[in-house]
This record gives sequence, structure tokens and C-alpha cells, in this order.
Amino acid sequence: MKNGRKTRGWASAALAVLFLLPALCVADSSLNLTLSGFPSRLNPLLATDTVSGELSLYLFDGLVKYDKNAKIVPEIAESWSFADDRTLIFKLRKDRLWHDKTPVTARDAVFLYETAIGDRVLTPYASTFRMVESVEAIDDFTLKVVYRSPYFKALETWMMPLIPEHILRDDPNLMGSSFNTRPVGNSFYKLEELTLSRNLNLFRFDDFSPYPPAIDRVVFEYIQDPNMEFLRLKSGQIHIGSLNAMQFERQTDNAFRERYEIIENGAFAYTYLGFNLHDPKFQDSRVREALSYAIDRQELVDVLFLGHGRVCNSPFLEGAIGYNDSIMSPEQNITKAKALLKEAGYDENNPFTFTISTNSTNHIRLYAGEILQHQLAKSGVKVTLRVMEWQAFLSRVVKTGNFETILLGWSLPLTPDPYSIWHSASDKAGGFNYIGYKNSEVDRLIEEAEVTNDREKVAAIFEKIGALIVRDNPYLFLYIPNEISAVSKKITPLEATRFGFSYNRIDWRIDP
Repeated sequence: MKNGRKTRGWASAALAVLFLLPALCVADSSLNLTLSGFPSRLNPLLATDTVSGELSLYLFDGLVKYDKNAKIVPEIAESWSFADDRTLIFKLRKDRLWHDKTPVTARDAVFLYETAIGDRVLTPYASTFRMVESVEAIDDFTLKVVYRSPYFKALETWMMPLIPEHILRDDPNLMGSSFNTRPVGNSFYKLEELTLSRNLNLFRFDDFSPYPPAIDRVVFEYIQDPNMEFLRLKSGQIHIGSLNAMQFERQTDNAFRERYEIIENGAFAYTYLGFNLHDPKFQDSRVREALSYAIDRQELVDVLFLGHGRVCNSPFLEGAIGYNDSIMSPEQNITKAKALLKEAGYDENNPFTFTISTNSTNHIRLYAGEILQHQLAKSGVKVTLRVMEWQAFLSRVVKTGNFETILLGWSLPLTPDPYSIWHSASDKAGGFNYIGYKNSEVDRLIEEAEVTNDREKVAAIFEKIGALIVRDNPYLFLYIPNEISAVSKKITPLEATRFGFSYNRIDWRIDP
């Protein structure tokens, strides 16, 4: 789940002492980072929460990737070519190894495809390959992919990290496999085992090609409280950390800014309030529209981010294909909200009530829930908050559909795939359309876009899809936060772009 991105008993005297340790405690060969929760499964096909997805990207690579300018470049692939408008041929590097020193081959790509679309796992990433007709290993290092029709995301499909065929082909239980906590990856860091300890350590894979990373080890510490993370930053005990707007505006001083580079970009992510459309109370479009008029999105942005964010108006974000700047969310209108609720049969004698489910890990989202609760009360709507720890939230709420509304977020790629979230076929076990959204015209347009190679035509279709979704109000699109990162100036070379700063982390060094 790409945005759902970053408890423990931290209030101990020993930990308080640890906070006071000097910056010199950070070893030069170690990159010290944080995770906001415990990863669940590190098999890329099963890494559906943000924490697991973030960590798995250190361990697994796909055939291609984005570079610093969002251009598609080779990763495990050495090159590619289109034999025709449906057939893609990859030539793989011959020097890439799994962490057990077994060569990465085209058979691993075939195995990824067959596992994703098969019945051995329940994964929302199966939809990534829905346009693929066949995948064939011509030889160990040549892969042939045939698509059902011309497909505008033919290359992006293979950004999906590969999994090792030689380890998993005979595993009788991939969903519960030991591989999920003891992964054998193919990237430049490796993990011995996922254990319930305070720190999670990745180690340099010395046999990585074309060359191993400069830093020996990456240490992740579980810190759910952003205030604790900020204390770690101030004491120099972590090299990279996230700042919230309050910390950035009011708690960083000259000494902090001398130590850290501050990098701020609008996130390719948004937060939403999703309605369970399987629930009859939310099937009335007047209710959903009323709730949209009842909230003040700009107040959310102002209170939560102090100007370091913006209102989200649609499922397609600025800078990505399909963004439509003519789509605007309604401003708060209490009178109209009450009138629509009255039409739907609700008033002060029979108020509309519902529960917002969210997770305790994301403190900003928790505050957003409290603000929404206050805003909706002005229209006579009574809201209860249901807050759970992240893993319990995933297993008992998201994956089971056991919610009335859900306050959550998505992190999106530069070329988004509306099928996985918005097509009615994704309303299934393991799918990302867990709110149950169904619109036959949206389905048709998604399917039309999939067989279109012309990106301008795809963008126009996506704009229509976005307008229909916004009209239907399956979500209340809320806000897009800015990502504010503090990056130690000891890390070199560092170059920030609109699309991030970690694209060259294999080359990073920690200066003394």
C-alpha cells in the first residue's frame, strides 16, 4: 500500500540517556535510518504496506527503474527492444546474482509473472500483469514478453522486483513462507533475518554488480513517534529523517541546518477518506456529496501542514499523467450539506453517524481524523474515531473490509495505474479497490487506456476517469503533504531532484 510511509515503550531512563549521545556515535560505515512500523512480509509480491514496500526496495530490483529525471533506464535488464507493438524483448545482465550467489536469470522473471497471476498467492500486484499474454525465457538471459495489445505501460510493468525461482518454486506455502521474513534478494543490500528487535540491519552485498555500495551497513530503527525521530536527528544519531511542518517551522535552528540539508518536495501521495460502498448507508450519493460539502479541506492543510501541503482534488496528481487542473474540490458549504442530508432522510432528530477507521502510526492522519470529526459536527454529523496499531489495522480493517469509512493514503507512481484501485474487477480479496467502487464507464475508460500506446491519448482518458471518480465521491480527496527531509551533510554525493534524492544511494558515502 503505497501510502499508508513511515509502540514501543520508549520512555525509559536508558533511552533518555541514549538521546543525549553525541553525533560521533554514528559509525562512518553505517547509514542510520528509521522505520515507522514493523514490516510484515518482504516478498515483493506481498509487501503491500508502505513500511514493507520501502524496505523491500533495498533488497530487490526489477528489470528497469526510473532515473533521477523519471526516465526509464535498465536495472537487471541490460537492454530492451520492441519486436513489434506487442512484443518486448529484454536482454538481462549476466553478472547479477541473488544473495545466495545464484545468477539472476530470465526464468526468475517468468516465475514472478506466473506466481503473480496464479493461485499460490493473493496479491494486488497481479493486476500489474493483466495485459501480458505470455512471458518466455528464450535463454537464461533473454526474456520475451507478449502483450494482449499495445500497452502504454509495457516497460513500467517490469519495474516490479523479481523473486528467486530456484528458492520459491517448490515452496508449498508462499503466503506463510519463511522467505517472507528471511528474504534472499538481488539488490546491493541483504537482510539476514527479519526479527522483532529494535534495529533492523542490512548488510552490503559484496558481489553486487556492477559494484557494491560504498556504505557497509544500513541500520533501521523502529520509531513511530515523529518527536522521537526528531530527537534522534537533533542528536546526530540518524542520517536521514522526516520533519513535520511544525518541526521545520519552529523547532529547527541554525545548528540543525548546518548539520542537515533540508529537502522539500510535494509528495506523489495523497490522503483520503474512503467510503465502504458495500455498506447501504454510503450507497446514497447524496450522503457522500453532503459529507464532501461538510468538510473544509483547506483548513486541514493549514492546520496540519502550516502551508507545507495542498488540497487534493482528484486521484491523479500534479506532475503525473492524467492530472487535470480544472477539477476542484468543493469549498465547505454547511447549508448545502445539511440540505443534502435532509433529502437523504437525516436531520437533527435522526443524525447521520459513522465511524472513521485509521491507524495510530501516522500521527498527522490521526489529527486529521479529529479535525474531520469537528468539521462534520457542524453539519450535524456524528463521527466516532476507531484507531488501531498499523499491523492490526491492516489485518483486521483494510484486508477484511471491516470499516464504515477509512482514513488512509496512497503513494503513486509517475505513471499511475487506475485499474488496481478503481476498476470494479479489483474489488476482490487482496485487491486495492477495497471500498467496492463500481462504475461501468470508468471500467470502460480504464480498459480503453490500457490498449493505447499514445501517452497524450492516455492522459486525456485519465482526465475523464478522474472527473468521473470525483463526481461519484467514493473517496473524499483531502490533502497532499509536502515531504520535508533532513539529510545529513555527511552523505555525499547528494543531489535532490523533483523526484527524490535516493536514486544514487549505491554511491553514497558517509564523510567523517
